[in-house]
Amino acid sequence: MNRRDFIHMGAAAGILAAAPSADALAGVKPVGNTKDKRYQKGASPWPICLDTATIRPASLKEKVRIAAAAGYDAIEPWDGELREYEAQGGNLKDLGKEIKDLGLFVPSVIGLWNALPPTRERFEESLKGTRERMRMASAIGSQHIQTIPDTAGEGYDQKWVAARYREIIEIGLKEYNLEPALVFVKYQPVKTMGQALGIAMDANHPKAKIIPDTYHMYISEGGFEGLKMLNGNAIAIFQFGDAPASPAIPQLGDEHRVYPGDGILPLPQVLRDLKATGFKGCVSLELYNPNYHKQDLQKVAETGLRKTLEVIKKAGV
Repeated sequence: MNRRDFIHMGAAAGILAAAPSADALAGVKPVGNTKDKRYQKGASPWPICLDTATIRPASLKEKVRIAAAAGYDAIEPWDGELREYEAQGGNLKDLGKEIKDLGLFVPSVIGLWNALPPTRERFEESLKGTRERMRMASAIGSQHIQTIPDTAGEGYDQKWVAARYREIIEIGLKEYNLEPALVFVKYQPVKTMGQALGIAMDANHPKAKIIPDTYHMYISEGGFEGLKMLNGNAIAIFQFGDAPASPAIPQLGDEHRVYPGDGILPLPQVLRDLKATGFKGCVSLELYNPNYHKQDLQKVAETGLRKTLEVIKKAGV
């Protein structure tokens, strides 16, 4: 991929991101460029997705129903629940049709575990599982599948990982009509957005993309400023959530995620920067908070959507 297609001038993006519209400043709901499609009755420039981990105790069928009833545009399931659904006699293609009939779509599935191990032998061994996960994601009509470098190894060889990621992109496109995108997770070898971006760029493939996550941008201490350097075409989906003021970053786990706007992250500015990149994909609410899992899951989904839209309105995008 041409680097100039992948990254544009950060300064220009920063200027655009820092200036909300006059309507937004006046408290009027932004309508955006009339040529741009908007979602959520015009309230969002992006479709809003529900990562199914947010309401984890429900069954997959229940999660689809909850997401549709709450008013989301899309749903992002996990490979394990697709596998369980099939094991219990479900047909994933029928599920994909049901998702579509309910007015939802699937932008991404989580994910390709053990997809980027550090040796050729282990990589070849991993492809059976990779293809099986791609098959399931393709069956429900997903556009992307998350490529997880959880076994790349500390001190990984970036050139090696990038080359294997390129192979996975080719398999996804040619065999399953899927676009594999790369994630970063503080607790794994590829910890920051910058590290993931370096791998994606070195893959040198026009479909190479990353999946930023506001929570891991924060707890990895990679920060948010790098978002201004991106072209939106480099982003497959944007994972969204907030972080509390305590515990301190070294003690924060995924279970500490909170609703957007309930924490300390600069989410309105992050969304302004995201808008300035030209990103057109989904913003996906991703929470793993066990306190939410104990509550009425329909209410959790509805609250998450409402709070996400409140942050979008505050951003003035």
